[in-house]
Amino acid sequence: MRPILVAHAARYPHWAVDDLYKLLHQAALGSEHALVDEAHVRDWLLSELASLGPGPDEPLVDPISPGGDVVRVHLRPFARLGVQYEVLLGAFIRTAREYRGAPEQIAEYGQIAVALAREGQLPFSGDEVSAYVARMEQAGFPAVHHSPTFEAEYQPAYRVVARHAIPEEIIATA
Repeated sequence: MRPILVAHAARYPHWAVDDLYKLLHQAALGSEHALVDEAHVRDWLLSELASLGPGPDEPLVDPISPGGDVVRVHLRPFARLGVQYEVLLGAFIRTAREYRGAPEQIAEYGQIAVALAREGQLPFSGDEVSAYVARMEQAGFPAVHHSPTFEAEYQPAYRVVARHAIPEEIIATA
């Protein structure tokens, strides 16, 4: 998890502790919290694809968990491929239904983030990260939104999926 967190800190220097926690949460639990119903998820994806504006240079497939089992598929590079949206929609739905992470993994990843913050490799204090993760643990590790600063600065547009749910021909283009 260390190299993933350091890489995100370098790519997103204006991220907030909320965004760090969101990454930890997604790495541990995947996208299970985001599946309301298939029609809603489809409409959400189509709406986001139709309204993509400029954003940072991001990879198509961005591993966010150790071993790369959970990834963010960034929508801007995905849209440039010209692949039908159903491919990503299917991977997202499959992940939300099948992938079962462990909430306690968030706390473990949080300890790594605290250590990195104390080493000066993250733009937060170790105490700030520790307090935030503890507060989220007390609340049952809920999902959170990106911070307003992250939203404004980076225009995030991605879906969290299990790597195995992405067709190999898409992985090959990454």
